[in-house]
Amino acid sequence: MHRAIEIPSADGVIDAHIHTPDNATGPLPGVVLFTDIGGLRPCYHEKAQTIADGGYAVLMPNIYYRDSVGRVVPEGRSFRDEDVREILLGYAGKLTPEAQARDFEALLAGIDDETVFADGPLGVTGYCMTGGFALRMAASHPDRIAAAAGFHSARLADTENPDSPVHIVHAIRGQVYLGHADRDELMPPEQVGAMDQALATAGVHFTTELYKGAAHGYTATDAPSYDATADARHYRQLFRLLADALG
Repeated sequence: MHRAIEIPSADGVIDAHIHTPDNATGPLPGVVLFTDIGGLRPCYHEKAQTIADGGYAVLMPNIYYRDSVGRVVPEGRSFRDEDVREILLGYAGKLTPEAQARDFEALLAGIDDETVFADGPLGVTGYCMTGGFALRMAASHPDRIAAAAGFHSARLADTENPDSPVHIVHAIRGQVYLGHADRDELMPPEQVGAMDQALATAGVHFTTELYKGAAHGYTATDAPSYDATADARHYRQLFRLLADALG
């Protein structure tokens, strides 16, 4: 159900994980899962396996491979710890749009080299800061990405930032789903509205929902903000998106 792989990239070797359903036979539709800012850890392996059990092959890369292999945050520690937060923000600062573009190319090549992934369109989902990664991957590879989702995404539509994902969504050809926490200070109402407007103006097939009472990080089972009801809703909506776009 789970195995580790290495994917060569322009910036090094990406350590990544493939999750599949138990006793899966034959190639499966592919989904790329980007972790939140906390990186690889048990709760995200659980998330990847849950998505895989829906009938998909899930590729989950280490977004911080340039600096660290495997789990970054020690067991019992979290982003809430000041010293850990400083390290993670330093690593995250290197994930510029240009770095992401190189990673997307490597990940797609890695998928093409693995027979567990079926030919055809792919899905991508991101959480927290990587909700923007999902949109950027869909925009930069519209011929490959048929579904892009973001949950409790952060700062998707900072219109004064030239690197904000809001400026590139016009290139998306796949379907988009965004599940926002309605108490998320990292995605305030004005940014939700700006992203919706950009997607609508571009003619993108998209759905935006506010998860009432949910806070940032509502899908992370290791976070104080975890919300079981919102998490279950996130899976329902993600599976609906994937089924519609990938089959």
